[in-house]
Amino acid sequence: MQDLLELREGIDKVDKQIVALFEERMKLVAGVAEYKKHSGRAVLDVQREQQKLEKVGSMTSNEFNRHAIQEVFTQLMTVSRRYQVATNSSEGHAEDAASINIARKLSGLLDIEALPRTPDIRVAFYGERGSHTMVAMRECFGDKVIELSYPDFMSVTNAVTNGYADFGILPIENTTTGSINDCYDLLSDGRNMIVGEHVLRIRQALVGLEDAELSDIKTVYSHEQAVLQSRQFLSEHPDIKAVPGGSTSAAAKKVKDEGDKTQAAICSELCAQEYGLKVLSPAINYESKNSTRFVIFASRKIRLKDADKLSICFRLPHKSGSLYTLLSNIIYNGLNMTHIESRPIPGRNFEYQFFVDFEGNINEPAVINTLNGIDAEASELKILGNYKTL
Repeated sequence: MQDLLELREGIDKVDKQIVALFEERMKLVAGVAEYKKHSGRAVLDVQREQQKLEKVGSMTSNEFNRHAIQEVFTQLMTVSRRYQVATNSSEGHAEDAASINIARKLSGLLDIEALPRTPDIRVAFYGERGSHTMVAMRECFGDKVIELSYPDFMSVTNAVTNGYADFGILPIENTTTGSINDCYDLLSDGRNMIVGEHVLRIRQALVGLEDAELSDIKTVYSHEQAVLQSRQFLSEHPDIKAVPGGSTSAAAKKVKDEGDKTQAAICSELCAQEYGLKVLSPAINYESKNSTRFVIFASRKIRLKDADKLSICFRLPHKSGSLYTLLSNIIYNGLNMTHIESRPIPGRNFEYQFFVDFEGNINEPAVINTLNGIDAEASELKILGNYKTL
């Protein structure tokens, strides 16, 4: 048996050769970048890369090494493409660096310095007055804009798409209950573009009429997310029947309008004040750091100039390893993926589209390279927005 030290010295010697060959390869890549720049050819050549992977895989001695070397070369070619994109972009050839399709998807995208807060701006939000979404809206836009209340998520997105509102805001994810799937489905058509996100701390309270006590409550109304966030409290009070549906603020308004002291709502304390209701039990959500992430969107193709996060939606070829291969574009370009969500594709049993968030700005070569790679490998790609946390 060989000595471990000798084996490691042998590995170090081979690694030194690999580094030297890598640098020699990158010099050749620079020549390829120069050629493509002047000839107008796209950086990404899917057929060439697939042929390369098959060829290097055939040179190995066993199945494990075949998969391993193909993984190594996948990353190596991604690094090469990133270098080509960076070289062309730094020399003012950003249009050459981006594929025609990605350039088309990003065409007409305008930079703005900040979200407008003027009295002529119309912002659509979900729920009645006092809803958590209204609170998030005011934290992003102030209280001088025209506030438009809508009873469901689809009405909010339609208001923006059809031009009745300049911006819309919807909840998309909660730290306790996870993603709000309806919002993902509504944003997947790509008609509206995400321009910002906002995180709001959520404190759910049980509220009722002024003359009600906790012991009087038989039925509680709220949005299904609020009910789920309060399920531990509700399990401790089995005599109270939870009825999910509508927004938290709509539930509060219902309790106020119907005047039945056996009814209560789960909503914020601010919402209780809005409708003159009494807080019967504060902070009933079982997760003390319960927070909801909201997305702000517009029908215009705009983004904040200092945007640092992207959301995309894509569909995959129905074959083994396609998700891994596609996500490697994000990993190998050194970008940080912050969220992934899958949703069923309507009319196609057990096939899914994926929503992915990752950090970056569309002017960065690594981001352009990532989008080019994903677009080439996905059966469909939509860029939902380049934005920042507000």
